[in-house]
Order: sequence, then structure tokens, then C-alpha cells
Amino acid sequence: MSDERPKSKPSSIGDALASFLKESGLDGRVGRARVLVEWHTIVGAQIAGVTAPRMLTDDGTLFVGVKTHGWMQELSMMERTLVAKINAHPGPAAVKRIRWELIR
Repeated sequence: MSDERPKSKPSSIGDALASFLKESGLDGRVGRARVLVEWHTIVGAQIAGVTAPRMLTDDGTLFVGVKTHGWMQELSMMERTLVAKINAHPGPAAVKRIRWELIR
């Protein structure tokens, strides 16, 4: 017996993963989480040096740890600018607000 099905070219791992994420509905969440990985590039070395992005919720709230109260106050005043900067970065615009938490 011979297999009469046409042979297809194997998919790359990247294509297979992208297909799996899309079919499982996780592609949006993975895309939104890019801000956690690209934080340093988006906000710059000075802010990245005193902060640590922790979590992005489904409603668009980004939780970020901050090293000092002074920086927390400064960054709170910059929130609108930072949200715009994050959402202007290539990829899904997902951040609506930032909640600052003191790193202990």
C-alpha cells in the first residue's frame, strides 16, 4: 500500500509556534507581554535602572516595581508620557495605566 497524500514542506518551529498561539487564543497575550521584555529599550537605561516591570493585566494595567519613593513620585508624574511611549513602540498597544509598587 502506498500513501497517496501529497507531501508538504515541513513548517519552521517559529511558524508552528505562531500557528499554535493563534489557534489557542494566546497570541494577543504574548504580544501584549512584549513590554516586559522590551522595557529597557522602551523607557531607556535611566528609568530601567530603577524599575522592574512585573505584570501586564488583561485590562491594560502594567505593574512596575520601583526602587525608591522619590522615583515612584517622579514616574507617577510621567505616567501619561510613559504610557504613550510604550504604546507607540511597535507591536500591540496594550497599556492603559501603570501602577507603581515599591520594591522591597
